[in-house]
Amino acid sequence: MSLLLLFLSTVEAQAVFDITKYGAQADEKTDCCEAVMSAWKEACAAGSSKVLIPKGTFLMGIVKLEGPCKGAMEIELQGTLKAPADPKAIKGEGWITHRIIDHVDQLTICGGGTFDGQGEAAWKANDCKNGGEAPPMSLMLNCITNSVVKDVTSLNSKNFHVNVIGCEKLTFERFKIDAPGTSINTDGIHVGRSKEVTIIDTNIGTGDDCISIGDGTTDLKIEKVTCGPGHGKK
Repeated sequence: MSLLLLFLSTVEAQAVFDITKYGAQADEKTDCCEAVMSAWKEACAAGSSKVLIPKGTFLMGIVKLEGPCKGAMEIELQGTLKAPADPKAIKGEGWITHRIIDHVDQLTICGGGTFDGQGEAAWKANDCKNGGEAPPMSLMLNCITNSVVKDVTSLNSKNFHVNVIGCEKLTFERFKIDAPGTSINTDGIHVGRSKEVTIIDTNIGTGDDCISIGDGTTDLKIEKVTCGPGHGKK
C-alpha cells in the first residue's frame, strides 16, 4: 500500500504546462515558438513536469529548450509541430536545427504526435555538396542523459531527422521516421560522441542513411530496426 501511495503521489506531483495556455494556436499560421519556450522555461524550473502539445497542427520555427531542469521532464506531443515549408524562412550559421534540446537529464518525448519538417522544397534546393548552406535538421538532442524518445514520428525532415550529440543512456523506442527515397541528406538518426544509445523497435524510411554513426560513439545498440527506403548504417 505504501508503494502504491508513493507512486500516486509522484504521478500527481507532475505539473502540466499546456502550450495553448501560453498563446499557441493550432491554426498552422501562428508561430508557437514563444509559447513553447515559455512553457518549457516554467516547467523546467518547477521540478517534475510535462510540456503538453495537444492535438492539432502548430507552426513552429527554431526552438531551443535548455536545461538543466529541477526534475524529470516530459514532452507529450499529441499533435503535429510543423516547420515552415520554405527553408529560407529559417536563417542561421552552420548546422541549424528546428528544435534543439540541450543538457537535460531524465527527458521523455512521447505522445503519438509528429514532428513535420515539410522538407520537399529544401530537398529540391539542397546545394550543400557544392558549398551551399545546409537546410535545417528537425531535432537535435545535445547532452541528453537517462532519457527516452518513444511513440512519435519524424516526417519529411529538411535534413537529418535527429542529430544525437554528447548523449548518454538515451533510448529510441517505437520511433518512426518517414520520408521518401528522393529526400536528400535526410539521415534518420545520426549518433556522434555519445555512449549507451539504444535504437529499438523502430521504423526508418528516408532518403539517406537510416542510422549514421559519427566519431566518439560507443556502446550503440541497434535492435529490431526496419530500414527502407534508405540504406543500412554508415
